[in-house]
Amino acid sequence: MKTEFSFLRKSFIYIAFILICTFTYAQEVTWLTWNEAAELAATDENPKKVFIDVYTDWCGWCKKMDKDTFQNPEVAAYMSQNFYMVKMDGEGKEPIEFKGKTYNFVPSGRKGYHEFAAALMQGRMSYPTTIFLDEEMNMLSPVPGYQKPQPFLNIAKYFGDDIYKEKDWKSYTSSRK
Repeated sequence: MKTEFSFLRKSFIYIAFILICTFTYAQEVTWLTWNEAAELAATDENPKKVFIDVYTDWCGWCKKMDKDTFQNPEVAAYMSQNFYMVKMDGEGKEPIEFKGKTYNFVPSGRKGYHEFAAALMQGRMSYPTTIFLDEEMNMLSPVPGYQKPQPFLNIAKYFGDDIYKEKDWKSYTSSRK
């Protein structure tokens, strides 16, 4: 009887451990469209900041950042809690309304670009670029290039926790070393 109880106890602990690990790693980002995020920012009682991942279908670093960074459990949990997360194709064809202006796709060469993506990236068309906006949809900063999970989380917390209001980036990063 004692052996059976010990076996059941060990089995329970093992199953609980597996479930905790599964739920920890199952955290996924819920991506919104621009219109969904804009609607939430305008109507939520306590709106979040907006995060935009500007990507293209052909961008290998964009896919790597999706897999390595945005699927990281710590990153996904923090971002979901603090930001409306938007996935935006930098070559998307659908018009986007923002602050009374309509932004469109502009054909150029074999592909083209979306005017809104170009405006957010301040004309520097490099993918991936991540964009941080405050709760009123004002630009905080574009961040070009692939970011590994921990450096990305440092950037996200700088904006998400309003540290940017008290410290410049250089002071923030030097205090974290």
